[in-house]
Amino acid sequence: MPHSDALQRLLQHYRSMPPVAVMGLSIADYDGQRLQLHAPLARHVNDKGCAFGGSLASMMTLASWGLVSLQLDAADIDADVFVADSQVRYLAPLFGDLEVSASLAEGEDWADFIKTLRQRGRARTHLVARVPLADGRPATTFTARYVAIAK
Repeated sequence: MPHSDALQRLLQHYRSMPPVAVMGLSIADYDGQRLQLHAPLARHVNDKGCAFGGSLASMMTLASWGLVSLQLDAADIDADVFVADSQVRYLAPLFGDLEVSASLAEGEDWADFIKTLRQRGRARTHLVARVPLADGRPATTFTARYVAIAK
């Protein structure tokens, strides 16, 4: 499977963080441009029986961070990745498992991001993440700016 070593390293990194380890997070798919994470609702349920908002925000933050990390891994760049700012919109309650998809925002380009990081030792890019409802409509959306700083 393509990317399997990088995905295994990413999953190990996620699991090395105590708050993330208890989330039951797994990598559902990665196609080189989009990272999908999964977590069971049972570990993220709130008092209303739907997904806890903080869990949704965390999963989208982790998916986006993971996508940037995978792109750096593919480019063989050792860098720290940080979320600089983000916005979350809660559009509808989610009564199913958390299925998160993260991708580069429209108008952004991985090649430019990598080139800037190599030249300046620092780069930023924008990502988007979504959690769909069972019918495909968005339950939650996330936009964020991530920064990478070469080590």
